[in-house]
Amino acid sequence: MLEYHLDVERIDEHGSLARVGPAEVVLDTDMDGRDDALSPPELLLAALGACMVRAMQRAQPMLRINISAISIHLRAWRQDSPPAIARVEYRIELDTDADEEMLELLNRNVQKGTIFNTVAAGTEIHGEIVASG
Repeated sequence: MLEYHLDVERIDEHGSLARVGPAEVVLDTDMDGRDDALSPPELLLAALGACMVRAMQRAQPMLRINISAISIHLRAWRQDSPPAIARVEYRIELDTDADEEMLELLNRNVQKGTIFNTVAAGTEIHGEIVASG
């Protein structure tokens, strides 16, 4: 079983810092929000997007798909009671010459990643992959 470690330190009332080794990410922990950092829900979507990119990169050589660019658009809806992300929708645009059948196969692979499975266990997730090239 893989184990992950991350440290979060509050810098001040406007932000915090997440650290893993030499990598750092500024976190928006200001109650009024801030424009130069990601909020907790945005970080969740960023983790999901990164998981999707990794899944496609992992599947690309096995499926023999040539992808020169990936763009992922994620959207989430928050319910109030209890507070939770209730639904996520995604649209992945690929610069590729892959046909519809291969894009559907790639989409099924995207839905097998660690973060995708974790989020999907408690959140409705729907999306598509389209060729933009």
